[in-house]
Amino acid sequence: MAITVKVNSECVYRLDLEPARRVIEELLVKGASAACEEQLCFDIDLATDPTDPRELSEIPELRLWFIRLDTRYPWLPILLISQPQEFTRYAAMLVPHQFHRTEGIQYNPEALEIFLMGKIFAIADWLEQHGLSNKSKLKSMALLLGYELDDAFFDLLTNKSSL
Repeated sequence: MAITVKVNSECVYRLDLEPARRVIEELLVKGASAACEEQLCFDIDLATDPTDPRELSEIPELRLWFIRLDTRYPWLPILLISQPQEFTRYAAMLVPHQFHRTEGIQYNPEALEIFLMGKIFAIADWLEQHGLSNKSKLKSMALLLGYELDDAFFDLLTNKSSL
C-alpha cells in the first residue's frame, strides 16, 4: 500500500515541506527498516494554465520544491524505488532532461550520473547509520535509471581503511 504526500500549489509556491515532513516523520517513527518497506508517492495538485504544454517536471517552482525536499531528505529515493514511475518522476524533478514524443524522457547523461552517484552515497550512508544493508535496493535504483552497479563498487563503499 502506498503512502501519499499531497502537494498543492500553496505548498509549492511557499516552499512548504510540511505535508512531506509529516508523512516521512511518521514513517520514521516505525524505524528505518520498516520505513524502507513502505511505498511513498506524491499526489501533485498544482494549478496550471490548461493551455500550458509543460510536464510537471518542467515547472520551475515545482522543481524548486523537490530540490528543497531532496536537500532535507537526501535518502528519500529509498522510499520510492519500489514504484519505478514515482522514482523516475522524482529524478526528473532533480535532473535536467527533455521530453521527446517518441522516446519519452531523455536525461542529461552527465547530470544523471552525478544524481545517481550522489543518491547511492547518501542512501548507503543512511542505511549504514541505521544498521541496514540493502545493496539490492541500491542496485535496483541504479537499474531504474539504466545503470548496473557491480558488487566491487559496494566493497569500495564499505572499505573503511581507505578513509
